Amino acid sequence: MKRFNRICVLVLDGFGVGELPDAKAFGDVGSNTLAHLYKVRPQLSLPHLEKLGLLKAAGLDSSLPIMSGAAFGKMKEISAGKDTTTGHWEMMGLPVQESFSYFPNGFPKDIMDAFLKRNSLPGYLGNKPASGTEIIKELGEEHLQSGKPIVYTSGDSVFQIACHEEGFELERLYNVCLETRKILSESPFKVGRVIARPFLGTTSESFKRSTNRKDFSLKPFGETCLSKLKAHHFGVIGMGKIPSIYDGEGITESIISKTDDEGIDKLKEVLKSKQDFKGLVFCNLNDLDTLYGHRRNPGGYAQHLEHIDKRLPEILKTLEPNDLLVITSDHGNDPSFKGTDHTREYVPLVMYSPSLKTSIDLNKRESFCDLGQSILDNFEIKGLPNGKSFLPELGA
Repeated sequence: MKRFNRICVLVLDGFGVGELPDAKAFGDVGSNTLAHLYKVRPQLSLPHLEKLGLLKAAGLDSSLPIMSGAAFGKMKEISAGKDTTTGHWEMMGLPVQESFSYFPNGFPKDIMDAFLKRNSLPGYLGNKPASGTEIIKELGEEHLQSGKPIVYTSGDSVFQIACHEEGFELERLYNVCLETRKILSESPFKVGRVIARPFLGTTSESFKRSTNRKDFSLKPFGETCLSKLKAHHFGVIGMGKIPSIYDGEGITESIISKTDDEGIDKLKEVLKSKQDFKGLVFCNLNDLDTLYGHRRNPGGYAQHLEHIDKRLPEILKTLEPNDLLVITSDHGNDPSFKGTDHTREYVPLVMYSPSLKTSIDLNKRESFCDLGQSILDNFEIKGLPNGKSFLPELGA
């Protein structure tokens, strides 16, 4: 079997293609990120993703033929969650069978007491589930006056800390987050991420989150595709928030990007400049999730997805004959659905390689782990306990 030299996994964060069978347990019956975009924007145009098989994978009508070299399907999540950490860990072969800790009523007193003491803080504001943009409108001015950080959570396993980038100082915020990560790691709670959420502005009307977000994640509690690739001396380039999701485990090179356009630009640079590279290029594009999904802005989501689709040929042109591009997601985030949280959905699995001579239907995959298992199979590394490789189906 012919092997790929470079596999590029591009994660469109928060992009689902229909509710999972267990959606009821998550309150997500009826969610379908992609299908609902077409209801909101019937003229939605995604020609390049459509020709890679996205619509067929999602069970939607498609008017364009699927191009040779494309493969398509969708993946089911088996982990006990629907958050960023869970989805990314599972796609690299590590399902999260025991749920992370969640805090619908805010964080307990002993955690918050340690937060104040170990960070030498005068107090805190919030400590409740909230929209990040709304809570800085609500509490931002009080934060500027008092110097007290704004603490909030969401439907994810996250401890988020919002502070004014200039008034509180960015490095100080990062240090507070690092110490909070230590506090939580020493506690009985399993919190996926501590997130620094700096913002700018002078009044509630002008406050706006900056691009200097930083995540402080748990280390994966088992082997992943990334750690096995690194151990076998293959490269693993993590782009965007990928390195932080795995706390650097298994990453051989980190490349920061703060917007989707910057991420696409840097991905193109990597693929053009590293033609002798062997291994995995792993890139997360986060704007669909953060800017439009959580904010329940279906029109903005649809427009941004069209923008990504328009830029897709730029990536395809950089692929060498022995490259494989995989486009997928970590969870749904239906901007037309109730609430502000992620949605329990299938995620797309669409791919392209110049070396594939036909279009291939990969159907429904029973776990995100199939992706990690396929990557290991490609590089002839012994697989992990979960997942089934789809590499034989590609006939590469």
